[in-house]
Amino acid sequence: MPLFHPTKSGVSVTVRVTPRAGKTAIAGVGEDVLLVKLAAGPVDGAGKEALVALLTAAFQIPKRDVVIVSGVRSRIKRVELAGASAARMAEQLAARLAS
Repeated sequence: MPLFHPTKSGVSVTVRVTPRAGKTAIAGVGEDVLLVKLAAGPVDGAGKEALVALLTAAFQIPKRDVVIVSGVRSRIKRVELAGASAARMAEQLAARLAS
């Protein structure tokens, strides 16, 4: 199964979040899941804000184009990246993980 799934407005990706990690970073790819570590905890929306900030920086897309579609209160989230293509997101992720 692909990591990035095309949608009407862009692509969606399933993200597994590890809150209160040492630093905020993309940790890798699991079984059809993007693994993300966040330094912020799941308190007062800090974790969600950190996730959106990380994804906007990693995939070079505007903050307004990143929407948490489901799993807002869960470690496993479905995130929509509007205006993005699956191929471009896969290339950017591969480049980021390789460095």
